[in-house]
Amino acid sequence: MLRFALPILLACIAVPAAADPPVNPNMDYDGFVALIQEVRPYRQARLLDWNAFAAAARERNVLILDARSEGQFAAGHIAGAVNLPLPEFSVERLAEVIGANRDRPILIYCNNNFRDDRPPVMLKTGRLALNLSTFTHLYGYGYRNVRELGEEVTMDDPRIRWVQGAPQGGRAAPR
Repeated sequence: MLRFALPILLACIAVPAAADPPVNPNMDYDGFVALIQEVRPYRQARLLDWNAFAAAARERNVLILDARSEGQFAAGHIAGAVNLPLPEFSVERLAEVIGANRDRPILIYCNNNFRDDRPPVMLKTGRLALNLSTFTHLYGYGYRNVRELGEEVTMDDPRIRWVQGAPQGGRAAPR
């Protein structure tokens, strides 16, 4: 019995214990979860139907921000929108595109606002809709004057001025 138990015991000692996963101080998952919980009621109160979104877009100094890829933006976007793809969000790029005023009114929309499910606005899985991340990131970077198109519309709606090929990711001039 001892001759069977000894090799097993030695094998257990020889296998190192599983190490704790590495900790990256630049990634704070618990902080991210807390941010999402903080943003949820705030975002819910800032969802707009199309008519309110269009009216807000006519307000002075409003920025319509499209966080889709440059290719999707060039293929089609709401007239007047400026493109800054979500992966490029940083303190510097947001300030470059939005300007120094963190209270500047910002309107956002994404693929999932369009029921058409055709290029350039192919539907995403609902819980991964780009607006969710865009709103959360803007809020996390200190931009609180964000409103979001909450309504599902169609690209063919004559109220929506859909354009193609406008300039990418530059700083939008105040209106």
